[in-house]
Amino acid sequence: MDMIAESGLEKLTMAALGREVGMSSGHLLYYFHSKDELLLRTLEWSEGRLGAERGRLLTRAAPARERLDAYVDLYVPDGHRDPHWTLWLEVWNRSQNADEDARERQAAIEGAWHRDLVALLAEGVSRGEFRPVDPDRFASRLRALLDGFSIHVAIGLRGTDREQILGHVREFLDETLARSDT
Repeated sequence: MDMIAESGLEKLTMAALGREVGMSSGHLLYYFHSKDELLLRTLEWSEGRLGAERGRLLTRAAPARERLDAYVDLYVPDGHRDPHWTLWLEVWNRSQNADEDARERQAAIEGAWHRDLVALLAEGVSRGEFRPVDPDRFASRLRALLDGFSIHVAIGLRGTDREQILGHVREFLDETLARSDT
């Protein structure tokens, strides 16, 4: 992940990666078969770590909005060239030509984020913390907003640093989820 974030996938060679991890490029190809497979497995590993962190954040005893803010904080990249987001950008870029297995694996990763958000929104609505919304539709729209803003942060688009983006998202959530009777 660090090598991809540092110089991008196009400059990553199996030989350079092998030197970094103390293996031959042939050994890497034996286990991963291609650079695309290596990339996807690295993303799955990274997402496993984030999924565990997301689970801890979402199951703690706290108001739904506080946990929603924690979800957003975890989702948005730390800054320009965030390793995890750089990896995602590379996978998305290559997914147009990916085989069905790779596309299903990518959808499984996306699906976990979506299901967790839907469950959190449904809980907030059922407890009266959020105004009534369709949790699935709202989650789809919120994730699209988060993806768009996150790409801006990850590529270092001027005027879109992490704190500005978090402010925009919190304002959006205040405007769209706040109950009118509060």
